[in-house]
Amino acid sequence: MTTQVIILNGGSSAGKSGIARCLQAVLPEPWLVFGIDSLVDALPPRLRGPDGGIEFAADGGVHVGAGFRALEAAWMEGVAATARAGAKVVVDDVFLGGAASQQRWRKALEGLDVLWVGVRCAPDVAAARETARGDRAEGMAASQADLVHEGVSYDLEVDTTRTESLECARTIAAHLG
Repeated sequence: MTTQVIILNGGSSAGKSGIARCLQAVLPEPWLVFGIDSLVDALPPRLRGPDGGIEFAADGGVHVGAGFRALEAAWMEGVAATARAGAKVVVDDVFLGGAASQQRWRKALEGLDVLWVGVRCAPDVAAARETARGDRAEGMAASQADLVHEGVSYDLEVDTTRTESLECARTIAAHLG
């Protein structure tokens, strides 16, 4: 079986989105990219806050409620259905729940060939990127850098601390064979 889904998991500003775009450029077949940021952007305003949705705290913490989890589960099933329909998919996600987040994906992607990729970045480097971006709560990158990897098992890990997105994408592509 050939890989149908590549899951990129890493903290905020680790470089997942850049790697995903580079994967689209280096892989010979077309791959769709679905990112958690797009899901958050698609939420109605009432679910962007403390009332069961997703809340971004001033200190960089992220809190999710039942309303967000329900829509996230539907999104995951939709991504899986896209792969089952024949599209190759790259997912750019942040496993705030570590192993529990991976388990939710495992359930949705059951029966599909998945490549699990950990995207690591030193907390200070991710924090500097976060500041340069200007679109994230300060502290998010540093707080997520290690948290998102706790209890998660990978087929492959890349580190963007000193390695460019394109080189990381080439490493992932080589792993696919």
